[in-house]
Amino acid sequence: MSHHKVISLETIRVACRNCSLSSLCLPMGLAPDDVERLDEIVKRTRPLHRGDFLFRDGDRFRSLYVVKTGSVKTFAPSPEGGEQVLGFHLPGEVIGLDAIDKDIHACSAKVLETSAICEVPFTRLEELTATIPSLQHQMYRLLSKEIGHDTDMLLLLGKKNAEERLAAFLLSLSKRLHKRGLSATDFYLSMSRHEIGNYLGLAVETVSRLFTRFQDDGLMNVDRKHIQLLDVSTLESLVGGAGQNRRQQQQS
Repeated sequence: MSHHKVISLETIRVACRNCSLSSLCLPMGLAPDDVERLDEIVKRTRPLHRGDFLFRDGDRFRSLYVVKTGSVKTFAPSPEGGEQVLGFHLPGEVIGLDAIDKDIHACSAKVLETSAICEVPFTRLEELTATIPSLQHQMYRLLSKEIGHDTDMLLLLGKKNAEERLAAFLLSLSKRLHKRGLSATDFYLSMSRHEIGNYLGLAVETVSRLFTRFQDDGLMNVDRKHIQLLDVSTLESLVGGAGQNRRQQQQS
């Protein structure tokens, strides 16, 4: 087991005020006293491991979950009987917001690698938001971000060809990791090629072929799950729909 996978209980139990994710997470913009009050309701459990569930489709909605370290995927049953991957969640991201309305989880959340998770009981959180206006504002912000993410995803799947989709996915991961103070160009994928394909609406063979092509084109180095982005600007131009122009220029 490599060192970066080992999480001690001490590192998990870091209070919100000392947590490096507080600028992304629920405490963002709260006064120190209010952070203390939020901290009192957060449950921090033992580390979870790949394959563990935070909740399953159909479970009663009781808590929101925040990824502290590691990563989680959310998925729903697909009409064909398999699963439809809905999202990959990184440290600081809140899971379960979509269940607030119906009081039941419409998807499942499964841990992709050894992870530490903060659990926030929702009834306690509601009581707090009623007395802390800045926390209520932060909840609105998180819900708005969730809607924005869904819109981006629909645009991605509605318009873009396979290479644009994969480029957009890698750039999204890169930006989110950078926000967390991690490298934007050198990272490990916690999800499989199959899960990426499922999420992007692409066959796994297409995903593998594109990784090879991106490497051959000098855009990145790929060693199984280890990715090094070498040419971010070309990836960005691919996503901007300039991919077609680039290929035509190369051919002429």
